[in-house]
Amino acid sequence: MKFNTTKSGIKFSELGFGAMNLPNDAIDSQYILDQAVDLGITYIDTADLYQKGQNEKNIGHFIKQSKKRDQITLASKVGNRFNMVNDDVQWDPSKAHIKQSIHESLKRLETDYLDLYMLHGGTIEDQMDETIETFENLKKEGLIRAYGISSIRPNVIDYYLKHSQIDTIMMQFNFIDNRPTDLIDAIQSENVKILARGPLMKGLLTDQSEAVLNKKFREGTLGLTYDTIKEGVQIAQQIAPLQQAVYQYLSSYDVASIVNGASTVEQLKANVRAYEQMKDDPIETDALNQMIHAFKSIQYEDHLV
Repeated sequence: MKFNTTKSGIKFSELGFGAMNLPNDAIDSQYILDQAVDLGITYIDTADLYQKGQNEKNIGHFIKQSKKRDQITLASKVGNRFNMVNDDVQWDPSKAHIKQSIHESLKRLETDYLDLYMLHGGTIEDQMDETIETFENLKKEGLIRAYGISSIRPNVIDYYLKHSQIDTIMMQFNFIDNRPTDLIDAIQSENVKILARGPLMKGLLTDQSEAVLNKKFREGTLGLTYDTIKEGVQIAQQIAPLQQAVYQYLSSYDVASIVNGASTVEQLKANVRAYEQMKDDPIETDALNQMIHAFKSIQYEDHLV
């Protein structure tokens, strides 16, 4: 496993674990997490919103039982005020909410610090200077080692790049959602690294592409039609294995981690196999470029100013 380091010295396994779809059962989730760390995946990504804190609790149970905290780069996210009795969620990036939420997350995660704390969204109307100051103070207090944002809004990303000391930006990034390529130069110029979430596009960019396409993408996505997506996938998969190619594509950029989800050990092992194949037997550059160009280049159309 390759490891990447951000400007604050945070070490990320290049293949990360997105915990959003972990089983609710603590024992089942502990088994998956244990396997992930044993396979070299040391970056674990969660959020207070996932399963209304239960996701963090299950990870905390794993940390306590496994005694592997020193092997793990642990991240959580904040900004969504959720209701325990209904599905109401309100956006709240305020100082008061962040300061309250960090202590709640640390308690659930059974740790006294986070390696990375991310704002789970953001709008241009936010009091961003207040949010930035709050994250900086959490660093000074030793409650977090670094902070970042999870956002697909270019105007929000631009503000944080220019006015904060973020280490990372999390965004969906893959062959189909290739919008982040428009932001790469700006991100790299500030020595910030990308956390690439959704690399496999809900399983579409795997050997299960046909089934996933017909089940989840009949109406298209991101302004792309079903037929456009199908054509790109069919062309690309004739050249090389899709999952391996996506990992190679993303690792060619300045990523901290490629954050894959997994709800079973079988999915986890399949992800690791494809990653190791990418490292051991990389696809030739010309072939990879053909796969990249099989997909339409798209750009962010909203939240530009």
